[in-house]
Amino acid sequence: MLHDRVALVTGAATGIGEATARLFAEHGAQVFLLDFDAARNEAVAASIRAQSGRAEAFAVDVTDGPAVAAVARAAIERHGRIDVLVNNAGIYPRSLFVDMTEAQWDHIHNVNLKSMFHSIKAVAPHMIERRSGKIVNISSVTFHVGAVKLSHYVASKGGVIGLTRSLAREFGEHNVHVNCITPGAIKTESEPRFVSDDDVRVFLESQSLKRRLGPLDVARAALFLATEWSDGLTGQCLNVDAGWYMH
Repeated sequence: MLHDRVALVTGAATGIGEATARLFAEHGAQVFLLDFDAARNEAVAASIRAQSGRAEAFAVDVTDGPAVAAVARAAIERHGRIDVLVNNAGIYPRSLFVDMTEAQWDHIHNVNLKSMFHSIKAVAPHMIERRSGKIVNISSVTFHVGAVKLSHYVASKGGVIGLTRSLAREFGEHNVHVNCITPGAIKTESEPRFVSDDDVRVFLESQSLKRRLGPLDVARAALFLATEWSDGLTGQCLNVDAGWYMH
């Protein structure tokens, strides 16, 4: 499915990013893993290589445009192409809006939204020149349903959807696809720091499918959007939320 394709995945050291990097490698991709957690990122890449996959780890702060661009250049220099970009890196600290500082607002937008500006700027000219590319942006179902104590997060994820739609219009004539995934409540290793048992019960009550979703559920959707199976799609948001929100 992704044989000889080159993919960049941000936020690849844990959760959805890790699952996506692993799945892409299983399906033949050369994967470049970008994450600020150098040790964990390298461990994931080493694990992929130990299973005969192809992966390279880069300790990168996705808010650092030149650093992200340097990874893109390295991918092109080494392999001659970038076929897929998965913009997954993101944070979701909680705060009531009335208690939120401007610095908190700016930080979450820099990580969740402006980072995508950096990474897409780094790969788009190459994809446009080759007339081929798949960009997959990770947003959130919270944009559709709202969320308490996450106004800054929801606003940033709404920006991701707007960016996706606009770039799909701009890049379509160049055969570059830009799509979006809006995950629901995904069970990750970091979840216990933010989510209570009561929250989990609310998630399950809201979902049509009564099971917890994991990172692999989202990674499989990203794989679909990264391959020729999705060649008829661009500018779309694919909900992976167990039937929480429907549109």
